[in-house]
Amino acid sequence: MDAAAKRFPRTPSPVSLPLDNPEHTAPLRTDTLLDSVLILLALTVVQRLVGFVRAVLFCRWLDVEQLGLWDMTFSFLLIAAPLSVMAIPGVFGRYLEHYRQQGQLRTFLRRAALACGGLGAAACIAVALTRRWVSLLIFGTESQSDLIALAAGCLAVVIVYNFLIELCVALRNIRLSSAMQLTNSVAFAVLGLGLMLGWQCSAKSVLLGYGGSCLIAALLAVFCLRGVWRTSPRPALPMRQAALWSKVAPFAAWMLMVSLLTNLFEVVDRYMIIHFSGASVDGALSLVGNYHASRVAPVLLVSIAAMLAAMITPHLSRDWEAGRRDLVAFRLRLLLKVFGLGLFAAAVAVVVVAPLLFDFAFKGKFPDGLSVLPWTLVYCCWFGMLMIAQNYLFCAERARLGSVALLGGLALNVPLNLILLPRLGLEGAVLATAAANALALGLVCLFNRRLGFRLDAGARLVMVLPMVVCLGPWVSVLVLAAVAAEAFWGTRLFSPEEKQRLVERLNDFGKRFGLKRFALPAKK
Repeated sequence: MDAAAKRFPRTPSPVSLPLDNPEHTAPLRTDTLLDSVLILLALTVVQRLVGFVRAVLFCRWLDVEQLGLWDMTFSFLLIAAPLSVMAIPGVFGRYLEHYRQQGQLRTFLRRAALACGGLGAAACIAVALTRRWVSLLIFGTESQSDLIALAAGCLAVVIVYNFLIELCVALRNIRLSSAMQLTNSVAFAVLGLGLMLGWQCSAKSVLLGYGGSCLIAALLAVFCLRGVWRTSPRPALPMRQAALWSKVAPFAAWMLMVSLLTNLFEVVDRYMIIHFSGASVDGALSLVGNYHASRVAPVLLVSIAAMLAAMITPHLSRDWEAGRRDLVAFRLRLLLKVFGLGLFAAAVAVVVVAPLLFDFAFKGKFPDGLSVLPWTLVYCCWFGMLMIAQNYLFCAERARLGSVALLGGLALNVPLNLILLPRLGLEGAVLATAAANALALGLVCLFNRRLGFRLDAGARLVMVLPMVVCLGPWVSVLVLAAVAAEAFWGTRLFSPEEKQRLVERLNDFGKRFGLKRFALPAKK
């Protein structure tokens, strides 16, 4: 038995679960954490390739102002969807396992679906009725009220799609959640580009394509999840509404705060550009269009981090519920290192190919976007690591501390934008956002430390590495090579125990495909 196995012994589950007991036929397959990561990475390659090509074509075909309109509309949906349903689906990753062990899964899902349906319908109607005011808030003008009316209809579909994604992740079926996202990405490309070619080359076509793609992916999930509902045992005892919501509502409230602050982190700089840049409406939308172009590649890193962060929550929660707190810290620290290095490597690759991307793929339409790309990559890497690190707060049921960290970063972002945006333009907005993300990540790490999760020197090094991309492509490549050599041969970045655990898991997975066994380099 290896050292890691001695340190983290397996603890048998106190209850035999219908979906985990091999004597039962599982209506929906669950995946281990390693399987989940590898499935995620495999499908993400295809999904993100489709998404990247789609984003490039949007940048090529749309005017700068129309691209800015689409960016702001999508930002609105990003904030409005979880806010409309009070982030109730966000509790699935933490509490679905709890109610399944109690035999109350059916009751839990039915009540959550009814609550989300009622709240979501009310929110969509409210947006449609106040579309002029919403247009003024988002775009700085009332002239886009028709676009907001379309966004209200799209919001309903996005709410359903998000609900089903959260459910699939909480059920630990990464195959289905990844298939939904792949279906969404492909359908968005087909519908969005098709409407642009056959109807009008505008933000309305892109919005309709996005709503249609969410609907198709949601229908796929409903078809596949029917078995979960049919085979879920009926509760032996009724569960009082007060008992359910008194447990779930406080966590949902903090998850709502985290979701709202997280999404504001994503969009506040663009709202500042619209309302405080001093430019005209068209000029401000043009700046947002340039900013969107600079985020085409970095936002892929953030989306992968978001999927990984949501995916690991139920796995870590399961260990936490079983009392394996040290294992939670070990796994999360290792994931931070591995994924942080992956983010840095991807950022270096983007910096190297950036001139080709902006000059050829984007037809040279976004020079301001190219100039701010390095700092955009930096803060996107930090934001991705923040979403992963705050899982420890979720497991400890301290989601409110994640809200405090994000609120602290947001409180720094707004005044910095007010100071830097009029003086430096788009670069000022990006620098303010980078500083805010650095502060928020630092606060999350501080709160985690107080709850027992400590970062070692290797993890701290990984967190500062993204800043290297601001030194230029070739310096970044040299630093990446040095870090890769240290990770493979040294012990400063990964401890021997962490390396051994990685090798064992890779070899376990490789056996399924007859791959050659991997071994650590021999010590001299």
